[in-house]
Amino acid sequence: MTQHLHFAEAAALQDLSTYIKRGRRINEHGIRLQAVGTVLAAWLPVMTPSTLTSRIPAVLGLRTMALAEPSTADVTVELASISERLARMNPVDVQLSLPPSRLNVPWAAVTPPRAGWQPVGTVPDAQLRAAAEAGIAEVAEAVPETAGAHVVEQVRETVWSRPLVHGIPAGAAFGALSLGFIRDHDDAATAVHTNGKWLRLTSAGGFILTRVV
Repeated sequence: MTQHLHFAEAAALQDLSTYIKRGRRINEHGIRLQAVGTVLAAWLPVMTPSTLTSRIPAVLGLRTMALAEPSTADVTVELASISERLARMNPVDVQLSLPPSRLNVPWAAVTPPRAGWQPVGTVPDAQLRAAAEAGIAEVAEAVPETAGAHVVEQVRETVWSRPLVHGIPAGAAFGALSLGFIRDHDDAATAVHTNGKWLRLTSAGGFILTRVV
C-alpha cells in the first residue's frame, strides 16, 4: 500500500485542505482516503445513523483529485492528523505522507457502488441551499440548550430524513451546502442519479452520496 500520495499539482493539496476544514465544522469522525490508479477519492461523513432503527440517512461527501502516479491506498484517519500535515507543508509541495495511525469507524466500511447509476433528473442548487438552510434553522429552533441526546436525535431524524424532489433527503442538501459543493449562480443545478437504495448528487464542487432508509 502506498505510504505517500503524490498529487498531480500543488493546488490539489490546497483543495484537500479546504475540504477538510469544511468537514471539521460538521464533525470529527475522520476522513477516508481511497487511491485507485491516478485518482484519489476523499470521503467525509456528513451524517450517519447512530442505531439500526435511526431514520437519519447515511450521507457521505466525496471529492476526487488527480494523482501524479498510480497508487493504491484505502485508509481512514483522523482529520486533525491530515490537517497538521497539510499545515506544515510548503505551498508548492505535491507529496502527502499518510498518517501511521488508523481509525476503525463503521461509516468507512460502507462503499457506494461505482457503476450502475441511473440518471433521474436535476435539482436547482438554489433549492438545495434553501432546504439546507431551512433545516438548520428548524433544528436550532426545535432543540433547547438543555436538550438531551435523545431529543436532539429525534429532531435531527425528523428534519434531515424529510424527502425533497427526486426523493433526496434534506440531509443530503445539508451536506452539499456544508461542504461547499453547490454554487450561487441562478442557473446552477445538481445532477441526481440512483442505484438501488443509494442516491448521488453531482454538483460543481463534488459529490454527495446518500443511502435512503
